[in-house]
Amino acid sequence: MKKSLGPKTLVVPTPVWIVGTYDEAGRPNGAAVAWGGVCCSSPPCVAISLRAATYTHGNIQAKKAFTISIPSEKHVAEADYFGMVSGDSEDKFAKTGLTPVRSELVDAPYIEEFPVVLECTLLQAADLGQHTQFIGEILEVKADESVLGERGFPDIEKVRPILFTPGVRVYHGVGGLIDNAYSIGRKFQ
Repeated sequence: MKKSLGPKTLVVPTPVWIVGTYDEAGRPNGAAVAWGGVCCSSPPCVAISLRAATYTHGNIQAKKAFTISIPSEKHVAEADYFGMVSGDSEDKFAKTGLTPVRSELVDAPYIEEFPVVLECTLLQAADLGQHTQFIGEILEVKADESVLGERGFPDIEKVRPILFTPGVRVYHGVGGLIDNAYSIGRKFQ
């Protein structure tokens, strides 16, 4: 029997992404975001949701651009710190030793040490209540060659992304391969 937990943000897992922006003075900032995901295939888009009170929220509105850097498990402490303090009072890059890299396509930085990066231009913003959902068109995906699989795409077991569990507020890694998508279910056809 299932127990009712009420209306909560308990979708498991959520990603741990670092959203890169510049402020009005051109200072790089990164913010940990767990409310995000793919929202359109054509054009390729992602959606992230941020509270209006955050520094990153204002930066995205001003610059109309952001990046998403996907940290690996070995950078969990840095990613966690990026979600603990505000960029308006802390230089998160100086504190963690991570390197901001200026995107050639959008007015936002990404993190050199993280294996996968998406460069996005802002398409739409929708106020949803406590959060604003920003929809960004993905103009470019960059990945370290060391995390690419045999088909030339990021291999999740090489990227080793961090997963966040809302409610209990813990991080997890990714387990091993279960089976191929759009294949295993054929036994029901």
